[in-house]
Amino acid sequence: MNNPVTIIGAGLGGLVLARVLSGHGMPVEVYEAEATAAARSQGGMLDIHDYNGQLAIEAAGLTDEFRRIVLAGRQAMRFLGTDGTVLFEKGDDGSGGRPEVQRGDLRRILLDSLPTGTVRWGAKARTVRGLGHGRHAVTFADGSTMETELLVGADGAWSRIRPLLSDAVPEYTGESYVETYLYDATTRHPRVAKMVGEGSMYAPSATEGIVAHRESGGTLHAYISLTRPLDWFDDIDFTDRATAAARVVQEFQGWAPELTALITDADGGPVLRPLHALPLGHRWDRVPGVTLLGDAAHLVAPNGEGANLAMLDGAELGKALAARPGDIEAAIAEYEQAMFPRTAEVSQDEELMASIFGGTPPDSVLALLAEEGERP
Repeated sequence: MNNPVTIIGAGLGGLVLARVLSGHGMPVEVYEAEATAAARSQGGMLDIHDYNGQLAIEAAGLTDEFRRIVLAGRQAMRFLGTDGTVLFEKGDDGSGGRPEVQRGDLRRILLDSLPTGTVRWGAKARTVRGLGHGRHAVTFADGSTMETELLVGADGAWSRIRPLLSDAVPEYTGESYVETYLYDATTRHPRVAKMVGEGSMYAPSATEGIVAHRESGGTLHAYISLTRPLDWFDDIDFTDRATAAARVVQEFQGWAPELTALITDADGGPVLRPLHALPLGHRWDRVPGVTLLGDAAHLVAPNGEGANLAMLDGAELGKALAARPGDIEAAIAEYEQAMFPRTAEVSQDEELMASIFGGTPPDSVLALLAEEGERP
């Protein structure tokens, strides 16, 4: 391959692909809508799994850099009843296979590993069209256009590249998160910090739930889960922090005040995050010169696997292209035929998240943990 591989989207999956390709001496360009790497917060904590995400880190040659950003102790987890009773707890002795890192730190080490100029910032893809013989043209928001022989859509849930391959559109799952932050929690919110613990905390019920993570710098990052129709949120003005928090907390009558404080005492948010998903097992017929990875290919509701699978997609596609530099189509076909069944499988994490917010939690949570031999 003499012409650059064109990647739309500088998320984790697209950056892993760029890193693997550049590591094999293959030309690559990444186009990203955000103006700079610091244009927005990159989200919260990620647990990077030894059976997918860490394999991608290894393929990218960044294992040492990854280890330096791991936050010790954050694999601890606890499940609470709505009254704050601890139902299950597991500490972090350092032997777990899912170390936690900040998403922003992980993105930074990937960006720092790329040759200068690899990422074109402020390049928002607007339209894309086929030119025949595997070539495609992408037009950006500023009116500029580029052509490529290999186009990779790594541009997330609302991908501009996906329509080249599939008519599938993400649909609302029936659940939304309301995201909040409490800063310097040990000092400013000690009772809440004590309840959350040192790692992750889950407080589930059938149609509501609260999940919180202890991030770096004493920050508590919470996701308030509400199983409601999307239009239920229309009457809540999320630009008015106090009013929005007061309305959301009404859905948690009778819950422990240390839990509801993650809503009412938040320093950041609340921000509405409706959850959307593509059909489970989403796939497409081979179209020359284009493919997808990550959420663009297999968006699901949060289950602990999304970022890990996106990175593994990037690593596997990069390795396939490096192994077959003279046969792009064979490389893409090999990647897709392995990716489709891998991402259609229901993971343990997905089963766990379903048990947290569906069925009859918390009994279903404890039953699942008991099956895994983890009951305290």
